[in-house]
Amino acid sequence: MKENIFEVLMYLMETYIDQDAPDDPERHEIESHLLEVGFGDREVNQAFDWLDQLSDGQDSAGFESEAMRVYRRDERGYLGTEGIGFLHQLEQVGVLSPAQREQVIERFMALNAPHRDLDQLKWVVLMVLFNHPGHEAINFAWLEELIYDERPVSVH
Repeated sequence: MKENIFEVLMYLMETYIDQDAPDDPERHEIESHLLEVGFGDREVNQAFDWLDQLSDGQDSAGFESEAMRVYRRDERGYLGTEGIGFLHQLEQVGVLSPAQREQVIERFMALNAPHRDLDQLKWVVLMVLFNHPGHEAINFAWLEELIYDERPVSVH
């Protein structure tokens, strides 16, 4: 049995986001499919809760673009130096707004994954950006490079 919320989210991204399906399946149909492929009921419910909170967290009010972000101890432990540097870099090049950065941090920490790494953080960034309408100008080829490639991020 697959026992990780992140695995459920990744499966959903790969299965339903990339599809060119003409109709959107209902939530109960997706839940049934996830259970059939081996995900646990608890993880499926937690993944949908995670996605619901992602959709609810699009409020961008209250974040100054010039404000300096000070990370709490638990955030530093969860993100690590590499993750914090990565988020800072995305903000500096204009990929993430301060509000989106906060949403990425909150959603990444909400994974409660026993193993956390930069690749998971990259996927959370992608999910947050994908969830914000009006970001069609983002170069999805660049995002694909960001996810699948090990080279440093470069913006042309």
